[in-house]
Amino acid sequence: MMAAAATTAATTAATTAAAATTAAAATTALATFSVMSLLSLGYPARDSKAPKRVETEAAETLPVGPKPPHIVFIMTDDQGFNDIGYHSSDIKTPVLDKMAADGVKLENYYVQPICTPSRSQLITGRYQIHTGLQHSIIRPRQPNCLPLDHVTLPQRLRELGYSTHMVGKWHLGFYKKECLPTRRGFDSYFGSLTGSADHYTYKSCDGPGACGLDLHRGERPAREQRGTYSTHLYARRVRGILAGHDAGARPLFIFLSFQAVHGPLRSPRRYIYPYRGLGNVPRRKYAAMVSAVDRAVGDVTYALRKYGYYRDSVVIFSTDNGGQPWCGGNNWPLRGRKGTYWEGGVRGLGFVHSPLLRKKRRVSRALVHISDWYPTLVGLAGGDGSLGRRGLDGHDVWGAISEGKESPRREILHNIDPLYRRAPGGSLREGHGIWDTGVQASIRAGDWKLLTGDPGYGDWTPPPLLASFPAGWWNLERQARAGKSLWLFNISADPNERLDLARRRPDVVRELLARLAYYNRTAVPVRYPPEDPRAHPGLNGGAWVPWAPDREEDSRDSRDSRDSRDSGDSGDSRDSRDSGDSGDSRDSRDTFYPKEEKRARKTEKEKKLKASHGRSFFRRLNKRIMSNRI
Repeated sequence: MMAAAATTAATTAATTAAAATTAAAATTALATFSVMSLLSLGYPARDSKAPKRVETEAAETLPVGPKPPHIVFIMTDDQGFNDIGYHSSDIKTPVLDKMAADGVKLENYYVQPICTPSRSQLITGRYQIHTGLQHSIIRPRQPNCLPLDHVTLPQRLRELGYSTHMVGKWHLGFYKKECLPTRRGFDSYFGSLTGSADHYTYKSCDGPGACGLDLHRGERPAREQRGTYSTHLYARRVRGILAGHDAGARPLFIFLSFQAVHGPLRSPRRYIYPYRGLGNVPRRKYAAMVSAVDRAVGDVTYALRKYGYYRDSVVIFSTDNGGQPWCGGNNWPLRGRKGTYWEGGVRGLGFVHSPLLRKKRRVSRALVHISDWYPTLVGLAGGDGSLGRRGLDGHDVWGAISEGKESPRREILHNIDPLYRRAPGGSLREGHGIWDTGVQASIRAGDWKLLTGDPGYGDWTPPPLLASFPAGWWNLERQARAGKSLWLFNISADPNERLDLARRRPDVVRELLARLAYYNRTAVPVRYPPEDPRAHPGLNGGAWVPWAPDREEDSRDSRDSRDSRDSGDSGDSRDSRDSGDSGDSRDSRDTFYPKEEKRARKTEKEKKLKASHGRSFFRRLNKRIMSNRI
């Protein structure tokens, strides 16, 4: 028995010694990891298992590891590929050039061809086909907005402890208060809700006689701010946010969405004078607007330094779509323009500037899409950066941007729009029995890019030199071929899309058509309702404001939702496409209107008749918004 006791005691001593050795090793490893996590793993940590920021009234528990960075996302409107100093010879942007040179230029970066789709994919991290916004834009009088069941980027960042602010253009719908930026995750908002407004008066028009003020502070019109140039006003607002926030208390997210350089072409005279040598008048005014943006970005970065944010900040610069040549923009040498799926419409300007980049002063060829910013910024904020595998279409690309790693993105669905006009020569037979090539769609996978249907105006427009052009010049398109509805390009070797390889590589065509069919099966019905007469500014105090009560359900375009899901696989003609733009469901809404609103509707109808265009104006505009004859 004594021998057994001795054996037990020896075993216990050995176990205790082993445990002590293990604990010592674990302590050493933990200490080593704590140092290495700061020195070699990069800032900020993107560990999905790291504790999240938790706030209480009494105290605040900070996450273990480096604090999340301040994030400033700057977006310009309609700035073309050739409309920045480091791409252009006639536009000067010294501030943007310096920031891009000291950071990482994104030269394989993609956005969407028009405003609403780019913004929706930035805010949700999802393709248009997964939000119902795959057709055109959200017009001011449409009872439509970003779907309320999607968690937005600012909502996620606010959950992670961020103070979130938006300044500038929204263009994601506002027909009821639940759609407003302050209800979609932003702590504060100052800017315009519609797609465009005058840069001084903030008057926005949606056709003849439908004009109103479009400048808002929070959820109310900001009438007292009229008269100040929008680019200066928005930059001043951002500087005020930076001055009033404690840089060491909570991380900050600011979405600065300039109205510039979208028309109307207006800017202070001092910006026009340096471009007096430019013969083309729209290009001269446009260049002045770009220079005003350059100056405003310089003011914002100065404020970041002045108020102590800069060392812990990430600044992202992006355009929302390609430039519009007849408004002074230019995408040379790329093909196409704003509103098209050629590279000139979807290849975006973009760069990242930050002291936190591991590898700076370089050009990145990593494939990046605007939907990637959602998981990337959530990852930077300390959240789960792999959200793209759980419902999002975006990828966390911070490793590719900061460290030069390979991009996790392999393909981009540019869009599938079942309501856009059919290409006359498109058919299911042309699509190898896989896809109806009459449907407007585009996808990129690896080096290859496929387009079907009518991609839009497809010429190469050099920088404008003449003072003006004949009115019909912009509709003249070289390389136009009647009946063609399918194109294939090796976009890495041929970024200007000059050599169509569809007939030479039918194997690649079939593979990409199959990918389109796959994506189409995951699409949700298109949300594109007819305009609502209650939205008219004349019925709402002369301003564009929410007009529908929050209890109303989201308006969905239920017309031919089955076609919008199955368009690529069925090959059926969509006669409902025209009715989709002109459908009138007002009679079915009569029960929602009290008597005084019915009288207002009658007055509105009379105004439209006097304007001579009536609803046909909007039908034509919606059907032509992304066509050769806008």
